[in-house]
Amino acid sequence: SALALLALAAALASGVVLALLPRAPVNRFCTAPNNQTGFLCDDRVTCVPASWVCDRVSNCRNGEDEQEQLCGDLPHSLPGYLVFHCSDPRSWVYADQRCNGLNDCGDCSDEMGSLAACPPCGREWWSCSPVHFEFCSCIPRRLCRDGVQHCLGWSDEFVC
Repeated sequence: SALALLALAAALASGVVLALLPRAPVNRFCTAPNNQTGFLCDDRVTCVPASWVCDRVSNCRNGEDEQEQLCGDLPHSLPGYLVFHCSDPRSWVYADQRCNGLNDCGDCSDEMGSLAACPPCGREWWSCSPVHFEFCSCIPRRLCRDGVQHCLGWSDEFVC
């Protein structure tokens, strides 16, 4: 019985030691729908698009996408893969907003140039110099031939 008590004490002590050891951070990178950068929930199945993290809406079952340690000091508290830094050092957007066709940074640095490294306009986009601040180098094809000028040279109305 003394031997059993000694074994129990050793097991208990090793359990306490293991609980005190620092744990490796959980890798939460995942690919969300539409091939977007995402945040992996604790269930290891749900992948939340980056821009849904810290939006005050719990998208993970346990609310880990809204926890204080993740959302307390944006963008510094976010993992780097969730953040895209605009050319203006004071500005940032979520990684899934880079190369989405919209001028999220306000200076098109999330859509054009070496920082963004975006592919050319996709099938659903028309390449031009937009006249509206909302777009950078492409407009959605749904805006073609709608009677409204969206491109400087009117290519959206006559060529697109």
